[in-house]
Amino acid sequence: MVNLGRWKALDRLLGFDNHPREGHRSTDRHSWLHEEETLLSSHRHDHIQSAIPAGEVTKVCLRLRHLIQECIPCEMEESKVTMAHSRIITKRVIQAAKEAGGQDYRGCVVYSLLVNKRWFKHEAVTELWDADLHSLRAVACGVIAKALIEGEEDNDYLLHTVLLRRYSILSNGEETPPTNVIEKAVDLHEVRVIGSSGYQKCISYLWRGWLVQDEDDPSVFVDYKDKGNPNFFVHMDPDRMRAPIYQNAAQMLFSFIYLVLYTLAINSINPSGEFDAAEILLYIFTIGFVCDEILKFYKAGYHILGFWNAFNGILYSFLAASFVLRIIGLSHPMDSHDRIHFSHLSYNVLSFVAPLFWCRLLLYLDSFRFFGAMLVVLKVMMKESVIFFALLIIIIIGFLQAFIGLDLTDDLVADDIWFIVESMTKAILQSPEFEGFEQFGHPFGLILHYCFTFIVMIILLNILIALYNSAYEDIYGNADDEYLALLAQKTMQFVRAPDENVYIAPLNLVEIVISGLFEWWMPKHAYEVLNDIVMAVIYSPLLVVAAFFETRKAAEIRWNRSRGEDDDDVEEEWEQMAQGVDLEAEGWTKICDAAKSNVEEDPAIVEVQKLRGEIDELKAMLAEVTRAVGADSSVRDKQGDHQAGGSGGGDDTAAEDPKGKAAASSSSSEL
Repeated sequence: MVNLGRWKALDRLLGFDNHPREGHRSTDRHSWLHEEETLLSSHRHDHIQSAIPAGEVTKVCLRLRHLIQECIPCEMEESKVTMAHSRIITKRVIQAAKEAGGQDYRGCVVYSLLVNKRWFKHEAVTELWDADLHSLRAVACGVIAKALIEGEEDNDYLLHTVLLRRYSILSNGEETPPTNVIEKAVDLHEVRVIGSSGYQKCISYLWRGWLVQDEDDPSVFVDYKDKGNPNFFVHMDPDRMRAPIYQNAAQMLFSFIYLVLYTLAINSINPSGEFDAAEILLYIFTIGFVCDEILKFYKAGYHILGFWNAFNGILYSFLAASFVLRIIGLSHPMDSHDRIHFSHLSYNVLSFVAPLFWCRLLLYLDSFRFFGAMLVVLKVMMKESVIFFALLIIIIIGFLQAFIGLDLTDDLVADDIWFIVESMTKAILQSPEFEGFEQFGHPFGLILHYCFTFIVMIILLNILIALYNSAYEDIYGNADDEYLALLAQKTMQFVRAPDENVYIAPLNLVEIVISGLFEWWMPKHAYEVLNDIVMAVIYSPLLVVAAFFETRKAAEIRWNRSRGEDDDDVEEEWEQMAQGVDLEAEGWTKICDAAKSNVEEDPAIVEVQKLRGEIDELKAMLAEVTRAVGADSSVRDKQGDHQAGGSGGGDDTAAEDPKGKAAASSSSSEL
């Protein structure tokens, strides 16, 4: 049978098929610069159903697509769409988008907007002649979605229906895996939606564990009912370790312990090569971390792989090499040369990874704003450097083959390969040396080395600097939203439906032992009770600290509820006496209304509207004057007709009154 997948791959390689595959994933610059991880496991989605039929959600998507295409029919400046009080994305447009789902399906409108954003980004890649237009429409989707989130007044409806409820659409006649707005926004790296107030409130609730997954249905999030309970022992529940804030704290604690063990191991070298307690614990921790990485990959697939996974993989590989070398050394007799050699080599490898151990701390400090923004910049810069290294590798291979060919031409022996590699490395590090290349087929070897140095130091390194500068400006130009996106991604990585029992590495080794000994034969209820007991014991120090802080927070929650405020409300200084000041009674409200400017309309438009009103008044006045003049002329015409009729019967009067006739004659002669 013909392997169609192989032929499609060949078509894309040869350039016959440039249409992006795999779910229309965008391949633009920003899509691959940022880690777009699958936040919940793609393992066994069959039991998760869309809250609304996928066909109806798709219809809502198509309605919104038509609306956006009508609102943005041509290319324009992006600022006209993103600015506050935009004339493109008006209140009427936002209201129309809100009505796209009607009363029954209005909860999926924000999700549908994110789906349209992905569609438009896909079109921007496949239709390069209209890439700017499609990209602008994708931006408009984010603007409308943010406006809908921030305009929703019902907090419970926003959290449970709009943001956390999962929806699907139809693709090729099949339903896509259900996702919610929280996950979709992180997958698309839609920082505008992530930075909205309602989205951040939801992330804050998830981070604190105030919104938790239902034990019976992990696809549904429910409120943590005991968050306002002041009872200390209620908060000692081992299930509270599912909250991302406590998982993050536990990971930071174990990371510091891991670093302390490494420091003790490297500062207590055993000449005999035997393991001490610190080294044994160090390698046990490493086994737990490696198992955790493998489990993540098994549950989420290759999508979970990112910068830190590669970083940890390198670190664990060196530690594994150090452990293997130590075992090889211990297999030899005491005080033998081989045992001493392999022991020294093991310690050298262990010492070599010290910078990686300390840099690993940054992985757990990204919840702090300073480290978070910096780490985003570093990750983007590292990914930008892929372009540089791809070009560099091709150039190195070409010049290396040329130098080896020249070396073989001289004496038919390639005995200067190490010298060539070392010289090329120095050129890359901006410390070139030209001595020794005269012997490579003079003058070709020296000319080639000059060309290689020029290409690397002048062209490629400047390209790398430009890429780094662009990455820095992209991130720090929008540093706040990028940090919020990083925090949202970190939060959702902790919220994983398949994890019924949270064993944080290296405690996952305990879970492996318990699972292997009891899960296969013990009833489910009894196994859950066993896990609760084990977690209560091993997490007891952390649970005591967590219960202390949650009890204090419960008092604040009860106080906020007594005032009718949200649970996470914080009473600021300016709010403490706000109830005692009546600004309207003092007349201050009227003064402010008269003094404030109208920011919703452009000043020029306001002036034009005033001018139009004055013109309308002038037209009305002219109409009144015209009517008045017309009335006067008609009166005069009537009077003239009346006088004309009177002169026709005036002879009889004149005959009867000769004095009057004589007076009229004299007055006419005077005129």
